[in-house]
Amino acid sequence: MERKRRILVVGGGTAGWLTAAYLARFLDLSGRGHLEITLLESPDIGIVGVGEGTFPTIRETLKFLGIDEGQFIRGTSATFKQGIRFTDWVHTPENGAHSHFLHPFEAPFYAEGANLAAYWLLQDEKTRPPFAQAVTIQNRVADARRAPKRAHEGDFGGPLNYAYHFDAARLARVLAARGRELGVRHIEDRLNGVALDSDGAIDHVLTDGHGEMKADLYIDCTGFRAELIGSAMQAPFKSVRSSLFTNRALACKIPYDRPDTPLESFTIATAHEAGWTWDIGLAGARGIGCVYSSDHIDDDRAAEILHDYIGAGDVEIAPRRIPFEPGYRERQWVKNCIAVGLSAGFLEPLESTGVVLIEAAIGMIAELFPHNGPIDAPARRFNELMTARYENIVSFLKLHYCLSQRREPFWRNNTQAGSIPDRLAGLLDQWRYRPPGRFDFVLDLESFAFFNYQYILYGMEFKTDLGPARGDFPHVAAAERIFARIRNFGERAMHDLPSHRELIARINADDEQLLAV
Repeated sequence: MERKRRILVVGGGTAGWLTAAYLARFLDLSGRGHLEITLLESPDIGIVGVGEGTFPTIRETLKFLGIDEGQFIRGTSATFKQGIRFTDWVHTPENGAHSHFLHPFEAPFYAEGANLAAYWLLQDEKTRPPFAQAVTIQNRVADARRAPKRAHEGDFGGPLNYAYHFDAARLARVLAARGRELGVRHIEDRLNGVALDSDGAIDHVLTDGHGEMKADLYIDCTGFRAELIGSAMQAPFKSVRSSLFTNRALACKIPYDRPDTPLESFTIATAHEAGWTWDIGLAGARGIGCVYSSDHIDDDRAAEILHDYIGAGDVEIAPRRIPFEPGYRERQWVKNCIAVGLSAGFLEPLESTGVVLIEAAIGMIAELFPHNGPIDAPARRFNELMTARYENIVSFLKLHYCLSQRREPFWRNNTQAGSIPDRLAGLLDQWRYRPPGRFDFVLDLESFAFFNYQYILYGMEFKTDLGPARGDFPHVAAAERIFARIRNFGERAMHDLPSHRELIARINADDEQLLAV
């Protein structure tokens, strides 16, 4: 009789349940008798749902898991996210004047033979519209607080690309319910220790109520504690604090003044003297956090910045302090142990890369999973791919900081050459004479495409000089017609699409109607 291959996921939350549910779906527990997935979750470790953002890849993940979009939105207090608006990242605000730009999820409008980025760069900088506004309709739609789709359009689809804001604690519950439906065995118990065999692999884990638990593959989703990959397997952690300076966050949730308060459909990232604040609109509250470098301000000053941003007056807020070390493990698969989520690494909250990296890891584990033979056969390839992905995200995040013209010490330090990764520095040198393109990047190693770099680069007022090569771009009239079409489509979309608040209210009302039936 064939022996089952057993997978033990240690730790719950988004990382644990997304991992368990995804592998159960991909490996099809209902149809294959030789696999077994168990999730061990401590009853003592809770999740604080202050609001979190995602990247558009989450739609395909949820669709693959068989989760209904309306069910997901209602179950997680979710709203739509069409990108990130960056406020005051380029210049320090003066006399109450603020600047901002959008990093939308929609790719620039594509036309055969017309590189819109180049033609935008050749326009007069004093009169041309912001880059994102010029090349996509999403800028206008998001600024008008419209939704990216209409109520009658199917699950996970619509005219514009989008992701979600959601309550992390509620998402874990939705994923847990789906995981159990897919055949994941759920055990609530405390992890007391990890025993290694003579080769240094995990032999078993020790629990309070279930004693020894054995598996062929152990997946560490224990968060920053990294109880398997760190404490037991001693996989070294590589800090990237020399490039990404923030290492703390204060997070809280603030109710709306009115239930019909208009909903933004982007994350608001507002720069401050030593980092930035996030502002995420959920259906019933705002998740707000102050991200900062403890080398540049202390906790009390960060609390003042958060309090001033919220405009709380004399109202007491009790934010949760979250210390972190930006970095990752270069060996996330060691023998029969794999780290996923915070146990593998965390860079910082900017651009919502936490869930993206979980999705990348579980997708690779599912594809590379050895149904027989050595369980760690794919480890080297997995580690190479995940390390490259982390390194490339570090460069993308650094791009947001190193181009700033703000004068505070935190921001000046970010522009120092020694803090900029070599590969990014080399690309910036090239991009002074041409815009980023698809051959700058290897798709399987990236979370962000060339146009994501364009949105940040030109939102941060980076100068690409195409003037001497103007004659290489003869289709000016055709490009101008495309820019005009984008403007017209944007105006039409603003009228055709419902308000963000209206669509979320309708989706939530559908749940009430179902309950009434």
